[in-house]
Amino acid sequence: MSEDDERIIIGKGTWIDKLASEMIEREKQLGRDTSMLRVESGLGASGIPHIGSLGDAVRAFGVKLALENLGYKSELIAYSDDLDGLRKIPEGLPSWLEEHLGKPVSLIPDPFGTHESYGMHMSSILLDGLDKLGIKYKFQRAIETYKQGLLKSQIHTILTNSERIGKQIEDMVGQEKYQKFLPYYPVCIKCSRLYTAQSYEYDSEKMKVKYRCVDAEIGSRMLKGCGHEGEADIAKDLGKLAWKVEFAARWHAFDIRFEAYGKDIMDSVKVNDWVSDEILGHPHPHHVKYEMFLDKGGKKISKSAGNVVTSQKWFRYGTPKSMLLLLYKRITGARELGFEDIPVLMDEYNELEDIYFGKIKVDNEAKLVKSRGLYEYVNLLNPPKTAPTHVNFRLLIELCRIFKEDRISLVTKKLIDYGAIKAPEPHIDELITLAGNYADDFEDSETTAVQINEPAKKALGQLVKVLSSESEPEDLQNTIYNISKENNVAPKEFFMILYQIIIGASRGPKIGPFIMDIGRKKVAQTISRYI
Repeated sequence: MSEDDERIIIGKGTWIDKLASEMIEREKQLGRDTSMLRVESGLGASGIPHIGSLGDAVRAFGVKLALENLGYKSELIAYSDDLDGLRKIPEGLPSWLEEHLGKPVSLIPDPFGTHESYGMHMSSILLDGLDKLGIKYKFQRAIETYKQGLLKSQIHTILTNSERIGKQIEDMVGQEKYQKFLPYYPVCIKCSRLYTAQSYEYDSEKMKVKYRCVDAEIGSRMLKGCGHEGEADIAKDLGKLAWKVEFAARWHAFDIRFEAYGKDIMDSVKVNDWVSDEILGHPHPHHVKYEMFLDKGGKKISKSAGNVVTSQKWFRYGTPKSMLLLLYKRITGARELGFEDIPVLMDEYNELEDIYFGKIKVDNEAKLVKSRGLYEYVNLLNPPKTAPTHVNFRLLIELCRIFKEDRISLVTKKLIDYGAIKAPEPHIDELITLAGNYADDFEDSETTAVQINEPAKKALGQLVKVLSSESEPEDLQNTIYNISKENNVAPKEFFMILYQIIIGASRGPKIGPFIMDIGRKKVAQTISRYI
């Protein structure tokens, strides 16, 4: 494909490039200055950060890279909402947090005792994940943003227009409460709670709100107010805009041009877009809606439900590249997600790398460009110059199940025997460690989809009998070959089915010795699951 042809395709030919291109087009239509195109990602700081929270920032960073690739300057602002009030205690955290419910998370002690506050602890877990993935960002904390008065003029404009906003919120999403009080929560000076302090009047000359601390419903529970009545200065005292208007204030203050959002906050985004456009006079950012990650039971992965897939745990079993592949593959469609997806993603990354380096031929031009583009994004547009050595990850897991002691050297020796690698390599050692962790922590219960016709099914049944018998076959390789012939299955096809069943790949080490290494009876059980 010549360079001239490549220009017909937007950027690298992925959804990320398409999004960046749409965004630039919109900016030009709006006639806005495009010398800096800022993208934002909101980071929740109220619970254990999961892969969804991380995904928001990773995808925004992808858009930043695409904008730069198209010749524009861009930066990612990672905004930690650490003034958010704690609504409920996440699974597994101490019960003494009960007394801090409703308080901003940056004013709550860290239950783990390692950071200045609960909020900073949760933010640090997220930032650690982003750092390990190689994501570059400008970190912006809510508590600093409000303390430094960076949103002061936006808060003032919003509160001055609160009547109009309250009516619009009811019209748009049917929520009436902002007609009764203002979309701004001061932190109660007496009890330090946020959501109980309801502001009901704004003095625009003094820039102060009057509030009373009353009982408030948070999530599905009532939180007691302390009854205090007071005034709060929006420029000096701690307080926070309601979510229905806060994004708009941030977009205006930081000049944000792109932000993705999950479908769980669609209503908030709808209102914020209107506030941004109509009240603050800042055309709202370009958006894309993404679906949520679900756990394997189909429930939404959430910080408080305890079914959290964190980056820290992911990196025990998979590389950062495997997670980037998950997040950059596509953006729409709800996905069930669990650690058992890691082996598939690890091998999928290898396949993508082989396509990129021309080791796998792809006839479809569009698929080739898209695969190469995806590989480059997974490498944050800085792909390696040469292809590293590949080893099938499921093969490594199977070998790690065999060798529990002195694992790295024994698995490496087997890989050399099989001809999978020529010599030990630090990169392979790391993969063996990850595969070993996976083998130790997870049962081998997953089945991959394999196409098996009737003759092949019959041959597999015959092989299961041989593998289950007490006497060891003299030459298993030859036995498998003969079984395939007897059942009119091409040996090459039969070997491929066995590799797919055992390691989820279409080829692997010499099948007879490999089955003997794993254990005949164990392989017989695995094959039985397919027939």
